[in-house]
Amino acid sequence: MKLFITGIGTDVGKTIASAIITESLEADYWKPVQAGDVDHSDSHKIKSFISNDKTTIHPNSYLLNTPASPHLSAAIDGITIDLQAIKEPKTQNHLVIEGAGGVFVPLNDTDCVIDLIQPDYKVIVVSRHYLGSINHTLLTIEALLNRKIAIGGIVFSGDENAATESIILNKTGIKCLGRIEQEPYFDQNVIKEYADKFRDELLQLQ
Repeated sequence: MKLFITGIGTDVGKTIASAIITESLEADYWKPVQAGDVDHSDSHKIKSFISNDKTTIHPNSYLLNTPASPHLSAAIDGITIDLQAIKEPKTQNHLVIEGAGGVFVPLNDTDCVIDLIQPDYKVIVVSRHYLGSINHTLLTIEALLNRKIAIGGIVFSGDENAATESIILNKTGIKCLGRIEQEPYFDQNVIKEYADKFRDELLQLQ
């Protein structure tokens, strides 16, 4: 099973969700494009969060130095991101793929993050509540459906907002896989607790 984790924007909890899903399935993890935080990248964070011994964290296809939109970060590094150079790692394990920001974050002059999503991936959308998040969530889901991309479900991150969650679920018919509360901190123990909660729903996506 290959699960692509995308957010409705930046800083919505995508990496925490990726860590929980990776730990839950004891899956491999891969972030194709990392822009900035080279020494404290999302791959580093995943490694620090998981406690199982089966996960392999595969290297980024592009590790860019500047924390910016990947197309700009690549330009600053004097390169252009080429989708043909982004090779999915070979594994017999489940694979969790983490995107960068939202689905229309540009990778170069023509391609966006959504263009990384392969036909055999199922997308999990991470949504966080803020003014405008309903619109951003519905637009993300609409874009995925428009390209006939399979959506495995949605994960809500942060403090609960019942009115927002119900309207999103009712309008889209997308299944909620779980929610990640606004925890005071995340460590291996907290991630493992969430992994146990999420496991049954995730296994049903196979």
